[in-house]
Amino acid sequence: MQKQTNRIKKAHVALMRSPHTALYSGVMLMGNSEVTEGSFTAYTDGKNKRYCKSFLESITEDTQIRGLVLHENLHVALKHMQRGVGMWKENAKLANQAADYVVNSIIMGIQSHDSNLVKLPDGGLYDRRFNNWSMREVYDYLKQEQEKQGSSNGGNDSLDEHDFEAGQELSDEQVKQLSQAIDNALREGGLLAGRMGAEVPRCINELLEPKVNWREALREFVSNATKGVEELTWAKMNKRYLVNDMYLPSTYSETIGEVIVAIDTSGSIGSVELTEFASEVSAICDTVNPEQVRIIWWDAQVHGEQIFKSSEYNNIASLLKPLGGGGTHVSCVNNYLIKNKIEAEAVIVLTDGYVEDKVDWTISTPTLWMVTQNKSFEPLAGKKVFINKD
Repeated sequence: MQKQTNRIKKAHVALMRSPHTALYSGVMLMGNSEVTEGSFTAYTDGKNKRYCKSFLESITEDTQIRGLVLHENLHVALKHMQRGVGMWKENAKLANQAADYVVNSIIMGIQSHDSNLVKLPDGGLYDRRFNNWSMREVYDYLKQEQEKQGSSNGGNDSLDEHDFEAGQELSDEQVKQLSQAIDNALREGGLLAGRMGAEVPRCINELLEPKVNWREALREFVSNATKGVEELTWAKMNKRYLVNDMYLPSTYSETIGEVIVAIDTSGSIGSVELTEFASEVSAICDTVNPEQVRIIWWDAQVHGEQIFKSSEYNNIASLLKPLGGGGTHVSCVNNYLIKNKIEAEAVIVLTDGYVEDKVDWTISTPTLWMVTQNKSFEPLAGKKVFINKD
């Protein structure tokens, strides 16, 4: 037991000293790293790491021991146990695979630079297609492939075990505190890695980017775009006070016109995301009370629209009837609005962000782009907000 514990300690020292892995120094110091008896290989609960004594004894190369240690700590650094709970609930095997493909691609990248530092342990899942992908991106891909093949097998098993249940049991406050601790550990490690001239992987840079609450951003955008002179009306009661049997008028703005929601139906936006987004739009419109909400369905072209009046705002999500499902060409929305002389107070575009290279967007209407996948997409006009599905 002591021999294997020493191997783990030596692995930590070697990884902390290398410019390729110094970034994860702070993460390695988080929680406990223990060697125990058992029938598993290794696992993490998102903070602590456990290594099976008999499994370590089966590994003869120290480079693979360091690869295993890095593997577990990358799961922690990327917050897989917390961010992957939803995927794990839906398909545990695919979630395990997706998490491993992501961390192993990082390990293989390091191995290509310094094979004397780390090597991927035998049995580790790796596919170069997934280099620089996130867990969510890999999971969605694997899920689509499984559906195409009509199989529930899901491919090979993961090298280690992942304690997603630990992430599920944490309260929102505990998740927030752990996430902040990991961010701080990565930033501290980043300072050390920077002094060594190391590059920070894309997935880590994205992890440390300031997060924007898309719901708050959506509400703020609609409120600002439809801001006008508020008046009182008895035609619609103020719901905030109805629960207390108080009947008071609601407010409305005489200048609030139409709100347009253009939804990408090219196939990458699922029913869960669509329902969640539509429910938020419904709640916002019930508050700001536009004259009407026009839903435009588009992919390579506009396939149709649905128009909702104020009496239907509460049921928008359940009344949606998506049309389309082909390629993606968002300029068609711009052309459709101009051709039909449609004027609105605000335009909200929900898209995966994988659109044509040269987007034609010449309308002057305030536009908010809600992007679900392609973070590199930059609109010619308007504001972009990324919707993190995790």
